[in-house]
Amino acid sequence: MIKDTGVGPAARRAQAVLESPRNRALFVDIDGTLLGMAPTPDGVCVPPRLVCLLGELAQRLGGAVALLTGRRIANADRLFEPLRLIASGVHGTELRSEKGGEIAMLAEPLSPLLAEAITGLGAIASGILIERKGSGIAVHYRHAPALRQALECELGAIVASRDDLVLRRGRMVLEIGPRGFSKGSALALLASRPPFAGRCPVMVGDDVGDESALLEAERLGGVALRVAGEHFSREAADFAGVASVHAWLEALAAALRLQGEKRSS
Repeated sequence: MIKDTGVGPAARRAQAVLESPRNRALFVDIDGTLLGMAPTPDGVCVPPRLVCLLGELAQRLGGAVALLTGRRIANADRLFEPLRLIASGVHGTELRSEKGGEIAMLAEPLSPLLAEAITGLGAIASGILIERKGSGIAVHYRHAPALRQALECELGAIVASRDDLVLRRGRMVLEIGPRGFSKGSALALLASRPPFAGRCPVMVGDDVGDESALLEAERLGGVALRVAGEHFSREAADFAGVASVHAWLEALAAALRLQGEKRSS
């Protein structure tokens, strides 16, 4: 057993993966899962060891490691330089299906007129941060939490008048994007292709936007691992927080190393 992997009975799921790491495919969220939350998206801290660890896991799992994030893939690449892992960005609307490969846009960008209208909401208060993401746009209100209801009302009205858009709620953020795309759709697509096809999917996430991927991993016969925080309670989570996820990833790498040594002996 490893220490502090999680809390409650749910933590046994994480331990079961360590005890049987063979033929797994790892899908993992970034913010709140791999990295701690920060006041702004660019303010996150990336431990150098984490970059090496993700690279080792990708190598030992035959490339079957993917980042599923609400960020743009290019943004994730800057965080984890020099890695260029298989990834889905902006809730399934961007895809890199091969390590180091090109990024494909699966959805049309938001119209400039709509993007400008949403960007204008940033003038309501200095604490609102608007993040344009091509096919999506996020309104961060961590520094203006009292405005959540007003912002949700404004964005909800925009979505209500369109049948091609959805409003996503996350950790102190509201995001508009195209309907029909999610982290769940991204996981399903990648799981059907090499190097993920035929492997047991393991999804790790912490927020509302991760729920579709967690459910899809379970639907495919895999494992859904939840990180405690602002969305999942400690009682329901498999991990107590980001540090616990890092400890588990280290243990997974160690289990895979041991497995490799047994094969070669």
